[in-house]
Amino acid sequence: MSLAVVRAKLLCLGVVCLTAAGQAWAPPAGSGAVTISYQRIGNSGHRLTDGTLIEGGQSLNMAVFVEGDYALTQRLSFTVGLPFVFSKYTDSNPPPPPFPYLPIDQCHCWQKGWQDFGFSARYNLLNGNFALTPLISAGVPSHSYGYRGEATLGRNLKEVRLGLDAGQRLDRLAENLTVQERYTYAFVERSLDLPNNRSNFSVEGNYVVKRRLVLRGYSGWQRTHGGLRSGSLPPSGLVFPGEIDTPERLAEHDRLLRDNHWRAGGGLSYSFDRVDLFANYTAYVRGTDTHAGGALTVGVSVPFRAGGLGR
Repeated sequence: MSLAVVRAKLLCLGVVCLTAAGQAWAPPAGSGAVTISYQRIGNSGHRLTDGTLIEGGQSLNMAVFVEGDYALTQRLSFTVGLPFVFSKYTDSNPPPPPFPYLPIDQCHCWQKGWQDFGFSARYNLLNGNFALTPLISAGVPSHSYGYRGEATLGRNLKEVRLGLDAGQRLDRLAENLTVQERYTYAFVERSLDLPNNRSNFSVEGNYVVKRRLVLRGYSGWQRTHGGLRSGSLPPSGLVFPGEIDTPERLAEHDRLLRDNHWRAGGGLSYSFDRVDLFANYTAYVRGTDTHAGGALTVGVSVPFRAGGLGR
């Protein structure tokens, strides 16, 4: 089974983060892959601090993501990537007051451009039936793009993430069944001196139906440590718009919300002799101070071998 098939991925442009799925097992030294993914996210509304869904402010995000993986040794591997993002405000009505109706949303036209460079390094500690791989990754804006409004490219914030991947083969339950988990903690650049770090935890199961076909199920949670609460509808104690209560916070709220959510989905991968194809759908199940909607991701990955340094 190739590196690309194991690495079916989830991209999450809502906040905007680009996170590869679990990579607990180390690929062979000198192996790598070039992957091109397309993602379409339909944002069908917003959830307030109490989870209430407001069906307004709909938008559409699309991205083409180019990524390269390479295993330098049997334990050390690297990933680099950069997405090109398209965003458009699709609601026929303006956002609810006090949120401004900005020109990039009023035109109902596509905003497009390169988003954030992504870098990661992983070092495998255990690589048997149980696998354990710490990781460090970073996101750096490719340029100073706008972040206000719904039709934006991203949050334009730098961040560093520390994490751990763990995997277990479950052959006693079902042959070719694996479970992987990932936890990351992100140190996010501050704006208005407000903390906005976050924790992400995910669990996924992969089942090899045949040598070339892999089915995948996924569930992921996010907890933001800080950020702004948007409030709730009356009679809640923190009435909408909550902590977005100054002109400065209103101007920065698009990248400072306390986005807590649960997302789940599934997909499949199929490996040909020289190329791998994958497709995933992720539903935004529930959350607070976050978007509602869903994401479809499809992609193609081309494995290669080049050099490598043994162990």
